[in-house]
Amino acid sequence: MFHPIKPHFFVATQRYVRVYDLAAQQLLKTYLTGIKWISSLDIHPSGDHFIVGGYDKKLCWFDLELSDKPYKVLRYHTRAIRALAFHPTFPLFVSCADDGSIQVFHARVYNDLMSDPLIVPLKILRGKTATTTKANSQGGGGLSVGGVHQVVDGLGILDIQWCHSQPWLVSAGADGTVAVWCP
Repeated sequence: MFHPIKPHFFVATQRYVRVYDLAAQQLLKTYLTGIKWISSLDIHPSGDHFIVGGYDKKLCWFDLELSDKPYKVLRYHTRAIRALAFHPTFPLFVSCADDGSIQVFHARVYNDLMSDPLIVPLKILRGKTATTTKANSQGGGGLSVGGVHQVVDGLGILDIQWCHSQPWLVSAGADGTVAVWCP
């Protein structure tokens, strides 16, 4: 993943995040996540922070200038985190997981280097939990009435993205559905 401003490139390995300077062609820093298996990574639009999610249910917030260890570790999901994303213009970020939930957070980053980021959980968006039936395991079934995303064979919501100009979410579930979440 590329840094939004500088010529830096972020690479997530199984347990580490490495930042390379593309202009100098050298490794700048290695971040120790404490996650057993990294599943996702996103960089704040300011470029000063990034978040990492893992299959061990942890979400780590890093400050690029502060330390090579996480500034904050969040544990709000009960199953593996599949994706996370910062909103490009609003102070929001989300994570989605195999538990069928989407966690929405307010994430205020201050321009003052002496002030720490403010991270507040806002909302949990949830689908339905169901077991796989013969019909939908063969591609014939879809969404049941009353739910948005179903957990199918232990897989929940696989990906999530923000709409660029609005605080709207688009999520894709393992049940083959795509949902748009509006406030």
